[in-house]
Amino acid sequence: MKEFKKNKKAAALKYDPKKNGAPIVVAKGRGELAEKILEIAKKENIPITQNDALADILDGLDIYQEIPPELYKAIANIFAFLYKLNDKIGMH
Repeated sequence: MKEFKKNKKAAALKYDPKKNGAPIVVAKGRGELAEKILEIAKKENIPITQNDALADILDGLDIYQEIPPELYKAIANIFAFLYKLNDKIGMH
């Protein structure tokens, strides 16, 4: 269990089409920092999805860096899923 937590990765994205051409990485971390990112997301009712391969890629980006075009489709699918989920549970 400790090894899993030690290797855990998390990243947070934000998208504001008025300011950015693509979603940007606003937080990322491994181990305890990843746990803190997830804790804050849960506390703030920010939707969380797990995708280890995507987390690995996002971990290689800089904070406030836009995601590269190769990730647009994957991120768009995740955002679409989360928007639909928010509509179903009444969050906007």
